[in-house]
Amino acid sequence: MPPHSVDCRRKRCVALTFDAGPGPYTARLLDILKAKGVNATFFLLGKNSVTRFPELVRRQAAEGHELANHTWTHRRLTGLSAAEVRRQLEPLQERVRDLTGRAPTLMRPPQGLTDARVAEVCRSLGLAQILWTVTAKDYRDHDPEIITRRVLQGARRSGIILLHDVYPGTVPAVPGIIDGLRRRGLVPVTVSQLFAPHRPQPGRAYWNAPST
Repeated sequence: MPPHSVDCRRKRCVALTFDAGPGPYTARLLDILKAKGVNATFFLLGKNSVTRFPELVRRQAAEGHELANHTWTHRRLTGLSAAEVRRQLEPLQERVRDLTGRAPTLMRPPQGLTDARVAEVCRSLGLAQILWTVTAKDYRDHDPEIITRRVLQGARRSGIILLHDVYPGTVPAVPGIIDGLRRRGLVPVTVSQLFAPHRPQPGRAYWNAPST
């Protein structure tokens, strides 16, 4: 199923992204996104996530969500050799392709840390680096009200929201986040929808999309 159509040149869009899944809370998150009519970008983790919940990866793809690379074991990529960086990225590319028929074109470096070596490996693999403009710090604070408030305080047109679908407070916050964004005239979309009709370029790092 393709993502819901939206023209972010005309609408005030913001990308909704989730890191480090799939996990035990992901199925409920997918139910919420479907009910709200929202597609998101999932930066998938390989070991103990994609390998443990392959059926959720298939469901994400089938329901129109965008699948992206968050490495195999969440190692900090800066300081690694080019071969080590490649070993963190290639297995996830292959696994997602095996499950869905398509390899990711986007990645997010763990902790947002990147350097020239990481950029070059990403370029060779056809992966653009996607960072963020807003984080709820839901890895630390699990109160849904705090998560919702932080996201809505920081959300702006062409921005990228970072959340995680592996922590207990995040999924309960998502309905309020979506409703709050919409009340502010913001449309939650995938990263690729945010950038369309352009495409993020392999190797390059982006914190947000160019405003139109």
